[in-house]
Amino acid sequence: MARNLPPFPALRAFEAAARHESFTAAANELHVTHGAISRQVAAFEIWLGVQVFQRRGKRVRLTDDGRRYLSTVQAAFDSIALATDQLRDTGVIQVLRVSALPTFAMKWLLPRLHQFQRKVPNVELRLSTSNAPVETLDSFDVAVRRGPAHWPNCVSGHFLGESEVPVCSPALLQRLPIHSADDLARHVLLHSDTRPDAWSHWLTAAGVNVRCRKKQSFDHFYLALQAAVDGLGVALGPLPMLADELASGRLVMPLPGPRVDARGYWWVARREVAHAPLVALFCEWLQTQGDQTAQTKTGDLPDAR
Repeated sequence: MARNLPPFPALRAFEAAARHESFTAAANELHVTHGAISRQVAAFEIWLGVQVFQRRGKRVRLTDDGRRYLSTVQAAFDSIALATDQLRDTGVIQVLRVSALPTFAMKWLLPRLHQFQRKVPNVELRLSTSNAPVETLDSFDVAVRRGPAHWPNCVSGHFLGESEVPVCSPALLQRLPIHSADDLARHVLLHSDTRPDAWSHWLTAAGVNVRCRKKQSFDHFYLALQAAVDGLGVALGPLPMLADELASGRLVMPLPGPRVDARGYWWVARREVAHAPLVALFCEWLQTQGDQTAQTKTGDLPDAR
């Protein structure tokens, strides 16, 4: 059965014009005239029987139908481009440079990377960990940072939320039980230089006086979490990052809450490579993994009550 596909030149004109929301920019990208793009889009709308652009003088904006259609068309174009690259470069290793936050890389990204490698063979993923601002990085294709924030000359998207709740080792909890947030006064609170205000925000949300607390600080967040596993004190554990530690019993949640929302995770791609098939596919994979994580019920995680 023949597929009911639109004329490819018109589809290509639509995708470029929709991505830029500008016929002029689309014409420059495709090396044709503004009139050629306008005629292709008009013919495309007649063929579809649906208006995909709203025209206001010299400006154009996507309609809701056009925006939904663009998402599908871009995904199809990305798949075609990636398949073409793989066909032309069979056996050639493609390089993807990813800069991720250290704790995120260890607790969330690394346990899932094998799925991406199976999905996209012949890719050398060069993963580096850093807390440095994106604009100071020497070279990267995709970075993972907490946001939202302003990332110059980049395209970005939120893909994973996070909330924080106190966590500690079962042995520590057995020695010094925690029945309410006030009981934290007897414990060492483990802090991280990369999240200096986390405990202050949580204690305020719990309605507890934040003064006169025992504390121990670490330069990296993952060290504070390891210190909690080793029984040195109570850390603020990020959900869903600590799902494995909680499920295995290496850490427990002595209190059910409050679970304080923290800054979520965003993928950040350099604008000049953001639409490269491999970069787009990795960002799409992060988005899918984030959605799957969000569907997991963190309320089902074990606590120590």
